[in-house]
Amino acid sequence: MSTDTLARIASKQEAVDAPPLMTARDVHVYYGKKHALKGVSIDITRENVTAFIGPSGCGKSTFLRCFNRMNDTVDGARVTGRIELEGEDIYAPEMDVVQLRARVGMVFQKPNPFPKSIYENIAYGPRIHGLAASPQDMDEIVTTSLMRAGLWEEVKDRLQDSGTALSGGQQQRLCIARAIAVDPEVILMDEPCSALDPIATAKVEELIDELRGRYAIVIVTHNMQQAARVSQKTAFFHLGDLVEYDDTSVIFTNPKESRTRDYITGRYG
Repeated sequence: MSTDTLARIASKQEAVDAPPLMTARDVHVYYGKKHALKGVSIDITRENVTAFIGPSGCGKSTFLRCFNRMNDTVDGARVTGRIELEGEDIYAPEMDVVQLRARVGMVFQKPNPFPKSIYENIAYGPRIHGLAASPQDMDEIVTTSLMRAGLWEEVKDRLQDSGTALSGGQQQRLCIARAIAVDPEVILMDEPCSALDPIATAKVEELIDELRGRYAIVIVTHNMQQAARVSQKTAFFHLGDLVEYDDTSVIFTNPKESRTRDYITGRYG
């Protein structure tokens, strides 16, 4: 796809000025002696979908995982700097990481439904966090989550079927519904469409657009066309640096940095 086409797609996405929901300031990540992310600062808003782009190994997924402390699970990983969710330091010792991950949900590259029924995939999180006072409340949470994920009409008559029996695209929307079910503030998506066919990808992209404004959404994607289609803000990473962060239309039409321009035009990546 040409840069002109990318620019035309991106120009349709208008960013909204809004106060940040999450902020990152001077964030560094180390894996043992490897300095994987170098002094990154960024604001994430609820009103804009934010895309992280860049070549493989540039630090975009590493940075994404900082927002719900998934790097805590990696041996030898160390994060410095400050990341706040609504003014709270998420790396503070008193932060409850389980609660944080309910507030900042994650959708992974490969769909990973639990080996349970469709209903139980959605009910699992609300049950653990005590969000349903009665079976009727749980039914409502499951129904609402599947509706918001655009999956209700496809599965409403087979809620007791296994989630793993769904198609790949349906499984990924089930995982999004599962994230939505605990009423998060932020949804992180790490290459959510890379394992999907074009039709399933289009449905997930449509869903992202529908969820915008209800949740802050951050998506890591290697696909520049996808970034241009779904996001209003884009951050370009290279070799652990945040090279440029701006409105998506600016990144794809008039980037300020030569490294961004070279990546967008396909000179490397």
